[in-house]
Amino acid sequence: MFVIMVYDAGERRNSKVLKVGRKYLHWVQNSVFEGELTEANYHKLKEEVRRKVDNEEDSVIFYKFRTMKYTEREVIGKNVDPNNFIL
Repeated sequence: MFVIMVYDAGERRNSKVLKVGRKYLHWVQNSVFEGELTEANYHKLKEEVRRKVDNEEDSVIFYKFRTMKYTEREVIGKNVDPNNFIL
């Protein structure tokens, strides 16, 4: 499945959520990740994020798509293409 994760976390938790996001997805821009995940890894990602956030102050939104085939990505301004990263 293709997943987009968007988050808004408090200053002390922001880096923790960022670290979890990078473990599973590609960083796109501040507080936004995207990428292909298995169902199992999607559940692991959600559980790890759940442990890092404060439900009273933070927000994490997941958009799930069966496949990237039916999505369209349009960027205005600087494009951070997750496929251009060299590790």
